[in-house]
Amino acid sequence: MKPAGLRIGLVGPLPPPSGGMANQTLQLARLLRGEDAVVELIQVNRPYRPGWIGRIKGIRAGFRLLPYLGHLWFSANRVQLFHVMANSGWSWHLFAAPAIWIARIKGKPVIINYRGGEADNFFDKAFFWVKPSLHRANAIIVPSGFLEAVFGKRGFSTDIVPNIIDLSRFGAEIHPASSTAEAGFPHIIVTRNLEPIYDNATALRAFSIVKRVLPTAKLTLAGSGPEGEALEALACRLGLADAVTFTGRLDNEGMAAVYRSADVMINPSLVDNMPISVLEALASGIPVVSTNVGGVPYLVEHEKTALLVPAQDPEAMAEAVLSLLNDPLKTKQMTQAGLESVQQYAWPNVRDSLFRVYGNVLENSNRSMACVK
Repeated sequence: MKPAGLRIGLVGPLPPPSGGMANQTLQLARLLRGEDAVVELIQVNRPYRPGWIGRIKGIRAGFRLLPYLGHLWFSANRVQLFHVMANSGWSWHLFAAPAIWIARIKGKPVIINYRGGEADNFFDKAFFWVKPSLHRANAIIVPSGFLEAVFGKRGFSTDIVPNIIDLSRFGAEIHPASSTAEAGFPHIIVTRNLEPIYDNATALRAFSIVKRVLPTAKLTLAGSGPEGEALEALACRLGLADAVTFTGRLDNEGMAAVYRSADVMINPSLVDNMPISVLEALASGIPVVSTNVGGVPYLVEHEKTALLVPAQDPEAMAEAVLSLLNDPLKTKQMTQAGLESVQQYAWPNVRDSLFRVYGNVLENSNRSMACVK
C-alpha cells in the first residue's frame, strides 16, 4: 500500500531515556512522516506534571495513566489505525491492553508491535490476562523469529517486521572503527542499561580477566539504571575503578560516539529479544561478544557475525573478547560480515513489510465494516 495520507496513532515510549523501544518509536514516527503518513504520537511515558508527583510511588501511575487514556480515546476520532509498541509486565497491562480495548470500542483497527526478551516468562505467568486482549488485536508484529516462536506455541500468528537501524548514524563507512587496540589501549564497551536482566556484573568480571592479559584495556558501561552504585562498588572490589567509565544516560549522539571509540562490544544480558545495541554495534563495524540467550541467535550467527557465549560465564566471555583483540584478521572478517547482515534492518528494506501489514489490516477492517452495514 501507499502510506501517503494514512492517519496512524503510534503508541509507545519516547526518549528520555534513550532505550531501545523509545528510540524505535521516535524513529518510526519520523520515517512514517517521511512517507507522507500523518502520525499522532501517543506517549506512554509523558513527564509527570507536576514533577514532584514522580517521586510518590503510590499515586504517580495514575497521573500518567489518566492523561494517556484520554489521549487514546480522543485520538481514535482522528486516526485510521493504531500501531502499539508493546512490552511485557506492567507496561502491557497499563498501556498496551487499554490501547487495544479503546481501539476496539471506537471501531479502529489496532496492530500490536510486541517487543522484549521476557515475553515467554511473562506469558507463562500472565497469559490468562493477556490472551483476551491479544485476541482483539487485528495483527501482531514482532521483530524476530524468536518472538514469532513464542507467540506461535500459544496459537497466535505474527508477522515479522524487523527493528530499524539508521545506518547514517552508525555506519562504519562514515565513522571508522577505533584503532585504540592497535595503539595498545583496547576499548571494550557495554551499551545496556544498568538493570539486573542485562547482567553488567558478568561483563565487569570478564573485563577483570581481560585486564590481567591486557593491562591497558579500558571498559565503558554506557547506560543508567538502578544497579549503578552496586556496579561501581563491584568495579572497586575488582580493582578496576581506574579502568572503568560509567557514562550514565547518553543521548543518541553520545551513544554513537561511544561506538566510534570502541574495539569490542559485549552484550551480557540474561534475557533478550532483538537487542538494538547489538545491531548498532554491527552497523558501527564493531565486533560483538554476546550471551547466547533468547532471540540473539536469531539475530547473529556464531563465529560469523558475532561470538556467542553462555550467560553468566565471565571466563568464556573474556576468552571471546581476547580472541577478537588478538586476531585482527578474524575481527576484520567478522565485522565485514556484520556490516553486510545489518543492511536488512535499514528502512528501505523494512518499510514494505510494515506497509503490507497496514494494508492487510485496513482491507480486512473495511470489509468487516461493510458486512456490519
